[in-house]
Parts: sequence; structure tokens; C-alpha cells
Amino acid sequence: MSSSHVARGSRTPLRVIAATALLVSVFVCSGAMAPRHAWACACGCGVFEVGTASMFPSGAGGTVWLEYDYQDQSHNWSGSSPAPKDQNGDKNLTTNFFTAGMQYMFNRSWGVQAEIPYWDRSFRTDVNFPSPPPDIEPAHWSDLGDIRLKGIYTGFSDDLSTGITFGVKLPTGNYQFDPAVVDRDSEIGSGSTDLLLGAFHRGTLTQDNMWGWYAQTQLDQPVFTQQRYRPGTEIDTAFGAYYNGWSFGNLTIVPIGTAVVSIRTRDSGANAAQPLASGFQRLLLAPGVELDFPWVSFNLNARIPVYQHFTGDQLAAPVLVQLVASVNF
Repeated sequence: MSSSHVARGSRTPLRVIAATALLVSVFVCSGAMAPRHAWACACGCGVFEVGTASMFPSGAGGTVWLEYDYQDQSHNWSGSSPAPKDQNGDKNLTTNFFTAGMQYMFNRSWGVQAEIPYWDRSFRTDVNFPSPPPDIEPAHWSDLGDIRLKGIYTGFSDDLSTGITFGVKLPTGNYQFDPAVVDRDSEIGSGSTDLLLGAFHRGTLTQDNMWGWYAQTQLDQPVFTQQRYRPGTEIDTAFGAYYNGWSFGNLTIVPIGTAVVSIRTRDSGANAAQPLASGFQRLLLAPGVELDFPWVSFNLNARIPVYQHFTGDQLAAPVLVQLVASVNF
């Protein structure tokens, strides 16, 4: 995606985007708040899809990037607080996410984007749970994930400060690895074809353009599913601010602060291993920094949960780490 943190002023209101995000959030929450008790470890990996303001388009041309994300789901969580580990048969889920992406804007209004993920995952679970004695089975596998294809429209204003995205997530990821040990919500692929809808806006906080802000939201709605498993609907929304003021020759250092709200409904279907222990609401704070060179940018941030509510017992990560290297052309 094209990178430019100097967000130019825009007269385009944010009310439509904010209202859309609120309505979708209310819809999603309506299916996710009922307290239940079971065990699972859904990934909630859509949180990595929002919150990088430098990836918004700023004009015709293209960007390619490599992204690395990491999370170690090692803490059992139930409701809004930690829970004893012996209440959850799943013990640990660690994932290294590698993503190659490309965005190309044909003009100032229309563009396309593709993301190809590859995941490396380790999993430990008690296959006898809840009956004693425990029988901890490990699993480790790597595979192609679910590819995302999107269209982009930024023709609402001359400065491209507001845009929408629309596309699909394809069922290219493996969702049948060792099913005797790995539940469907822990597989690399979801097996579903999902509708992706998103919107973003950026603006300035000061007249000298040294301080800027942005908002972004994305809905992931499964539409076509396979083998009687439907993953939950997920919406991720980010609000952030950044400072453009530290330049050293060809290098600009941009500190960034972001708040991410992530909501997911429960899984459903006969093969949803733990439908009563899936779905969550999370608020994460993400301090980060971007290093901008004339053609290359590096963005590093750590996403720290400050509030989370999980339905039933689920594995949670104490921190999520993201590193993105992008090149404009």
C-alpha cells in the first residue's frame, strides 16, 4: 500500500464511516455477549488487518510489502478475567504469520490489493479433556493461509483521505490438518469464503501537518462455508494518531499510537468443536514506530490487550507483535 504519513486536510466528514462501524459493531455484539462455558482457542487474527495508517493510498502507483506477525496464546481467559488453566483442554497456540502483499492504484480513485499469507503454527491440547488423566498432544505445521483480494475506492475527495475497500477471503488455507488433535477454530484455514468490507479516513490535527490521525474499520463476514463449520463474524476497528516531526537526512521517524477494537461472534455448525467457547470483544493499545526512507518504510508495533471478554474458556495472548516492510513503486 502507498505510504505517506503527512495526511493532507480533508473536508470529507467521518460521520458516515463512524455510523457504519457503530451499526456493524452493534450487530456483531448482539450475537456475542451471552456468557457460556466451554474451551477453545480461536485466533482472532483479523486484528492484524487494521491500524497501519501508512498503508492507506496516497496516489497512483503501487506498493509491495512483507509482513510478520506473532502471537503466543498461552493464557487461559474466561469472561473478562484470567481463568485456571485446568478449565481449558487447549494449553498453547503459537503462530508466526508471514504475509506478502501488493497494492496498486490505477488512478486517484481505483485500485486493487492482494495478500498471500503463510502461517507456521504450534499447538498443544489435552485430547482426553475433561476426563482424567491428561493426554497432552503436540502439533506443529506450516501452510498457505486464506488469500485476501480487495478493490479500493478513494474518489470521495481530492486528497484521497477517505476510502472504502471491498473484496473476498478465499478458502485457500488448509483446514484439515490432523483433525483428531486440531479443532476447526485452530486450523490455519477457515474453509470459508468471506465477504470483506472496510473503510478508512485520515486527517490532520495541526495546521503544519506535523500531527495526524486516522480511523479504519473492516468487516469479515463468512458467506460460503464447508463441512458444517461457520467461523464467527469479525469486525476490527482502529483509531490512531502520529507525529511527523523527526527527520534525519533521508530518514523520518514517525511515532504512532493506536487503539484497536476487535469483536467476533461465536462459531456455529455441527463441526464447530467449541461453539460455546468462541467469540470475544477486545480493546488493544498499540504503541509503534515507523521508519520512512524515500522508497522503503518499516513499521513496528506491539498490540497489548487492556480489556478483553471471551465467551467460555479461551486461550489469549498477552501481546501481539507486527512488523511490516514496504516498498513503493
